[in-house]
Amino acid sequence: LASEESHHINTSMASPSDEIVHEGGCHCKAVRFQVRAPSRYEVVECNCSICAMKGFIHLIVPSAKFKLLQGEDALTTYTFNTGVAKHLFCKFCGISSYYIPRSNPDGFDINVRCLDDYNPDTLAISKFDGQNWEAHASTLEHLSKET
Repeated sequence: LASEESHHINTSMASPSDEIVHEGGCHCKAVRFQVRAPSRYEVVECNCSICAMKGFIHLIVPSAKFKLLQGEDALTTYTFNTGVAKHLFCKFCGISSYYIPRSNPDGFDINVRCLDDYNPDTLAISKFDGQNWEAHASTLEHLSKET
């Protein structure tokens, strides 16, 4: 878990030149997207109430690296607490394949389990203490910035 505010979680295991386009979406395929990210990347697992319940494994990217291909009309939004995070999910199958995170409202947070090329054996997972979000949010702020 993030032990101090100055500790930044590193989610890139490759340089930007090693980036590829990953495709993904929801279970029923109504929502489809592309995200530009390294072929191997480090992701974040959060222990806050909603992430733990959804089983979300986070890959936060700048908005310029995300493209919704289809399904904007299939999405519905859930908000709570501050209302900054926009938890998007498919209104048909209920899957949350991505959302706009409170920590990085200028980017997108992709659930890597919803990527077509998802392989749990290749993930390096960092832990984030979302139960103490305010104390550790600064460790995620850089993830939606272009490198």
